[in-house]
Formats: sequence, structure tokens, C-alpha cells
Amino acid sequence: MTRHVRAEEVGFRGEPAVELASGDLTATFLPGVGMTGVSLRHRGRERLHLRDGVEVLRSGRTAALPLLAPWANRLSRWSYEAAGVAVDLTGQSPPVRTDKATGLPIHGLLVGQPGWAVDRLGTDGDAATLRASRPVDDPAFPFPHTVTIDVRVADDRMVVATTVTPTGDRPVPVAFGWHPYLCLPEADRSAWHLRAPARDHLLLDAQGIPTGERVAVPVEAAPLGNRTYDDLYEVGDAPGADGRALAFALDDGTGIAMIPGEGFPYAQVWVPDGLPYAALEPMAAPTDALVTGKAPLVAPGDAFTATFTLAAT
Repeated sequence: MTRHVRAEEVGFRGEPAVELASGDLTATFLPGVGMTGVSLRHRGRERLHLRDGVEVLRSGRTAALPLLAPWANRLSRWSYEAAGVAVDLTGQSPPVRTDKATGLPIHGLLVGQPGWAVDRLGTDGDAATLRASRPVDDPAFPFPHTVTIDVRVADDRMVVATTVTPTGDRPVPVAFGWHPYLCLPEADRSAWHLRAPARDHLLLDAQGIPTGERVAVPVEAAPLGNRTYDDLYEVGDAPGADGRALAFALDDGTGIAMIPGEGFPYAQVWVPDGLPYAALEPMAAPTDALVTGKAPLVAPGDAFTATFTLAAT
């Protein structure tokens, strides 16, 4: 049977959008609002939570599926040095987003921001595809580069590849990630199962910054109940390995998995108290990598690509 496949410009809550559909899976992105993924529907069931709507993204806060770049999560201080360049984040205009809980800079510069170009939108056999790009050069991250996103929807999966390509004569530190707000609205969150592979738990201090300690933890598959998380893990870097998947699932097997691919060896699990969503976040570097010097560097003339998959069941 021929699968229905389409890739087209549409509207989403009054915003210009692009939509990719293949079979049972439909994904929607907003180019003018950070190239954020705002909907991922599988058999009509929404798997991304937009919180309080598009205005959340416009204010620089996260919702649905935002790209966190040039860094994901918090930095431990308001300055860093990378590739021999010292950067002061204080007094920037517009100001760098601050984590309300800790007062630390968080989630980079691109959430909800314009400036994205849709370079390609089309179909390829049974897949719907999108390519979009944006230049980045900011006093808060003075490492000129282009960030390119390639999205492919097919076979109940959305594969997202993110590429950083230097455009200046400086190496570019890589510390980006994604923050999928996942939901299974057909059941109370306490009934969701968290499924995760054996992994290393990178312990965090009270401000969410890695302490340097790590603990090996076994495979997990249990209902969330009233548990909460804001935890960083190293899950390895094996391309295309579904055994690295982290997932939220229901007793009947329906659910949503985040499979970190090559370039995403870290993942943050965030399960806030009392809310109908939770996140499984692929990360190219550990939290605070710009400060600690653990962010990989991509040299001029080279490129860095990291890929993850959201797989619906």
C-alpha cells in the first residue's frame, strides 16, 4: 500500500509553519519562532507539549521541541573561555536568558528567535524532509558558524540531524542540545513507564552543575509514579543503536522514545513535579561544557553533526 507523504507550508495558530507527514506521523515546525518543532502527532495523538503556546517560545522560554544552542542547560558562571577566546555574558543586548531557580545563564541564544531560512522542503520516497539553516555570530558566542537542521519523517520516526559549520577563522565549540517536551495525554503521568539503558549518571550539585562524580546505573523500566528527575547521563555514542533509547511508554506499549545517535553521547532526563509533560534531552556535550572546556571544537573547513530520533509506538 502506498504511504501518504507530504511536505508543505501550512499555518499553525496564526504562524507560518512547515509540516512533514508520512503515514501515521506528522511533524510541524515554526521557522519564524526558532525553527521549533511545535507538534508531533502519531495516529492523531500529540506527543509534544507546547505548554502555554507559541508566546512561551517568543519570550525565550522553552516548549515543545526547541533547539538549545549554542549551549544546552546551565553554565556555572557568567563568563567562559573557549578556543582561546574569553567571553563575558553580562550586559549583553538582548540579555542572555537566566534560569530563575539558580540565576545562571541557560539554554543559549536561539530559543524562539527568527533568522531561519527553509532551504529545502520536499519528499523522498516514503519520507518527508526539511532542511533549514541560520547564521550565528553573537558577542555572547563570538564563534561565527551556520547551524543547519535536517529533518526526516518516515516509518513512525522523526530523525533530526543538527550540523555546525564554522564560517570564520575560529574553531567553534559544540555544546548544543534539544529539549523535547514529551507527553502521553491519554494517561496520567504517574502511569508512564520510564525506559532507559544502562548508563553513567553524572552527579549534579544543587545548581544542576556536574560535580565530576559518576555512578553506573542499570537498565530501567518502571512506572514513574511520583518520581521526579533533573539528571544528566552519559549514554555513549553508537550511531543508529536503538538499545540507547530512552522512552516514556504506557502499559499497552504506546509511547515515545528518544534515541540519541552519533554526536549525542549525553542525555538529560527532566521530569518536573506535578506537570503533564517530561523531557528526554539529547546533548552534544555535558552541562557547563563551555566553562569546563569539555565542549568539542570543530575547526574551520570542517563540520560537526549530531543526530537523534523521536520514535512513536
